[in-house]
Amino acid sequence: MTRRASIIFQIATLGTVAMFASAPTPLYRIYQDHWNLSPVMVTTVFSAYALSLLVALLTVGGLSDYIGRRPVMFSALILNVVALLVFITADSVVALITARTIQGFATGIAFGTIGAAMLDLNRAHGSLMNSLTPVTGTGIGALLSGVLVSYAPMPTQLVYLLLLVATLIQAVLLWWMPETVARRPGAWASLRPIVIVPPHVRQPLTLVSPGNVAVWALGGFYLSLMPSLLRLITGSNSPLLGGLAVTALTLSGAASMLVARKWPGTTILIRSMACLILGVLITLGGVYTQSIPQLLIGTVIAGFGFGAGFFGSIRTVVPLVPAHERAGLLSVIFIICYLAFSLPTIVAGLAIPTLGLPLTLDIYGAAVIVLATISLIAALASVRQAS
Repeated sequence: MTRRASIIFQIATLGTVAMFASAPTPLYRIYQDHWNLSPVMVTTVFSAYALSLLVALLTVGGLSDYIGRRPVMFSALILNVVALLVFITADSVVALITARTIQGFATGIAFGTIGAAMLDLNRAHGSLMNSLTPVTGTGIGALLSGVLVSYAPMPTQLVYLLLLVATLIQAVLLWWMPETVARRPGAWASLRPIVIVPPHVRQPLTLVSPGNVAVWALGGFYLSLMPSLLRLITGSNSPLLGGLAVTALTLSGAASMLVARKWPGTTILIRSMACLILGVLITLGGVYTQSIPQLLIGTVIAGFGFGAGFFGSIRTVVPLVPAHERAGLLSVIFIICYLAFSLPTIVAGLAIPTLGLPLTLDIYGAAVIVLATISLIAALASVRQAS
């Protein structure tokens, strides 16, 4: 496999992993109807994925630096095959949680390892590909799943069968990809999480963290509870609507990374938080007016904040530390992000039976806006101080 073919293969493999990550979202309404799942069970299924992904990133995320990219990528693909088989045969919420847990761990392995492999082959554009591919794949996966569930046979199985075939093919082709890392000692030691926040980075990290929590909490809501919300305001049982909402959020986020890639970190943070606040407000207005076009417009605007917000936080904080401290700092950022990705949705799921979905959404949206506003004000203040 040539260098160019290897990069294309890595993008395709990472994209497939990301597509699988969002494929269950349009199916949550079907699972709820079939097994009478409560909102908190839906969010628990989703959170099992997010928390398992975090554990993988913190433990085996750097293992490929010691034993090679291909063996670790292969293990991630095989774990995804297992998760897909569990999804295909699932007959209970326990099976869904099991599948999501396995999938989350596989995704964490894949994101860290394939991302590193991309950087091995293309230092100039590897970081951008690492940012764009998962977000774009997530959007495509949700849309493809929504279409297949709505219009194709075997609605709870076909999308997983197609992903299973693609994953098995990639697991075979992987062994034609050149290995870019020589084996070296230290594999066991690399499994110990490294968490570092140098003193001079604490203030910048505090500046970006509220916005990061807002961005990832919004993403968690779309990937878990948005199908239920769309069903409530439209009366439609079409899984395609949930897929469209996720696609609008994530593809807008991918576009924002391209637009913002040359901006300074603080500029990205200011503009992304402003878009996040405006987008959430428009989305909430679309919910109250029961206007799907308005809701999708708000989602696209919020998506700009979603993608650029995380991108801007990384650009603001990570360059402030030397290379040997970056893994530990990134671990802290990932802990913040993935806890925000999962825990708020569980709280929302617990609140829905008591408060109802509309009021829960209002509180959730208000919390996202407040957190984004805190980061926006802090970023504006830092610009004034610098000038």
